[in-house]
Amino acid sequence: MELSQMSELMGLSVLLGLLALMATAAVARGWLRAGEERSGRPASNGFPPDKSSGSKKQKQYQRIRKEKPQQHNFTHRLLAAALKSHSGNISCMDFSSNGKYLATCADDRTIRIWSTKDFLQREHRSMRANVELDHATLVRFSPDCRAFIVWLANGDTLRVFKMTKREDGGYTFTATPEDFPKKHKAPVIDIGIANTGKFIMTASSDTTVLIWSLKGQVLSTINTNQMNNTHAAVSPCGRFVASCGFTPDVKVWEVCFGKKGEFQEVVRAFELKGHSAAVHSFAFSNDSRRMASVSKDGTWKLWDTDVEYKKKQDPYLLKTGRFEEAAGAAPCRLALSPNAQVLALASGSSIHLYNTRRGEKEECFERVHGECIANLSFDITGRFLASCGDRAVRLFHNTPGHRAMVEEMQGHLKRASNESTRQRLQQQLTQAQETLKSLGALKK
Repeated sequence: MELSQMSELMGLSVLLGLLALMATAAVARGWLRAGEERSGRPASNGFPPDKSSGSKKQKQYQRIRKEKPQQHNFTHRLLAAALKSHSGNISCMDFSSNGKYLATCADDRTIRIWSTKDFLQREHRSMRANVELDHATLVRFSPDCRAFIVWLANGDTLRVFKMTKREDGGYTFTATPEDFPKKHKAPVIDIGIANTGKFIMTASSDTTVLIWSLKGQVLSTINTNQMNNTHAAVSPCGRFVASCGFTPDVKVWEVCFGKKGEFQEVVRAFELKGHSAAVHSFAFSNDSRRMASVSKDGTWKLWDTDVEYKKKQDPYLLKTGRFEEAAGAAPCRLALSPNAQVLALASGSSIHLYNTRRGEKEECFERVHGECIANLSFDITGRFLASCGDRAVRLFHNTPGHRAMVEEMQGHLKRASNESTRQRLQQQLTQAQETLKSLGALKK
C-alpha cells in the first residue's frame, strides 16, 4: 500500500473516532438533562427546564397571587354586625325607604341587596346583581323600592336595574336596555333620586349638577360656582338639591314642578353660611328640617332649615362643635340620624359620634376599616349606623341615639299633664334604658 493511501485511511479513522466521541457526549448530556428535569433541579449548563415544568410552577405562582388579601379585623362592644360577601372594596351603600333592604356596590362588579331583618342574626343573607363588563361606584334605591340606579365606573353613565320578585321570595335583577346618555365632563361623585319619583340628580367633581327625568332627559344644569364639588344630595322631602365644595358654604336649590307634574325650573332656595373654610360634606334629617355640615375649619354645625326662604328667611344655626380631624388633608364623611339627635363623622378609618343637643362626643370607633371610610349612613329607624371602606359593611348600635331618647323622655315626663301620657312616656323611657343596659352603655 502506498504511503498516500495509508495517510488517507488514518485521517478517516481519526475523523470517525471524533464523530463517535461527539455522539457519545451528546447522548450523555441528554441523559443528564433529563435526570435533572425529573428531579426538579435546573440544568447545570444554565438552560431553563422544559416548558411543562415551568408552566406548573407558573400556575402555582399565579394561584398565590390570586389569593384574597387578608380581611381587616375589627371588634367592639357596640359592633352589631359585619356584612362580608363582597370580594372587592365597597364604595357606596343605600337603605331602602321602606327600611327592608341595604344596597351595596363594590369594584367586584356586583351589587348586593341585604335584608335588614338579618342584621342581628348570625347569618347575613344577600342577593347579588351583576354589572356586566363594568362596576358600580354609586347606588340608590328608587322610592318604591322596586328598582335601583347605579353609576358605572368605566361607562361614566347611569344604569337602571329593575327588581322583580320571584315566587320563592327572592328577586330577579334586570338592567334596562339603554343607559342614560353621557353628559358629565368630570368624574361623578354623587347621585340621588327624589322620593317623589320626579327627578334624578347627578353631581360631578367640577361644578356641575344635573337634574334628569326618569327617562334620561336632562331637565336642568346647575353650575354651583364652588370651584369644585365635594358632595351633593337630594333632600328626603324630594324638594331640594344641595351641594358643597371649595367655598365655605352649602348651597341649596328647589326643583320646582307644576300641578300636573311637569318640570318648571330650578331656583336658589337658601345657603348655609358660617364656616370659614371649604365644606367637606353635609346631610339632611329625615324630615328635611335640619341639616348638618362639616368643614376644613375644624368644626361641624347643626342648622334649622325649616324656613320660609321665599320671604328671604335664612336658616338658623343651632349648634357648633369641634372636629379637629376635619382640618387635615383626609376627606371627611358625615351622617345625621333621622331625628337629627346624633351626628356621625368619619376621618380616615375612624368614626366619631356626637350628641347634637349638647355638642359632646359620646363614642369613638378607631381603625374600623382597612381603607379610608367611603360612606356613612344611619338606617331609617336610627338604631344602626353603617360604614363601609374595605370589603365589609360594619353596623354599630346607635347608643348616643338611645341616650338622647332617655333625656328627651325624662324631659317630657316632667311636663306631662295626664296619666296616660305619663305611662306612654315611661314605657318608652324604660325601653331605651333597657336597650342601653343590654349594650353596657347605660350611664349611671
